[in-house]
Amino acid sequence: GTSTKVDLKGADFGKVDDAYFAKSAAAKKGEKDEMFSKDSPKSEMSAEKKAGQKTMDDAIVKGLGADHKAYLKARFSLSSKMYPHELKF
Repeated sequence: GTSTKVDLKGADFGKVDDAYFAKSAAAKKGEKDEMFSKDSPKSEMSAEKKAGQKTMDDAIVKGLGADHKAYLKARFSLSSKMYPHELKF
């Protein structure tokens, strides 16, 4: 399990609801073959959504210590005799 606590008091999550994570109707429609074609259009996040994500992330990052930032940037890998269910963060 995780024992790390992060202070989220500075972040404003008022605009985040189920609709924030919903896909657009145009992205849902399409045939199965379109999903695997190389010419299919890529779905991009809107500029408004990117800006909102950045402001939320900035507020969360301010609550992290230097060791947590380094941990989140590190590449995760398991070596021999390391079992994921026994790890504690």
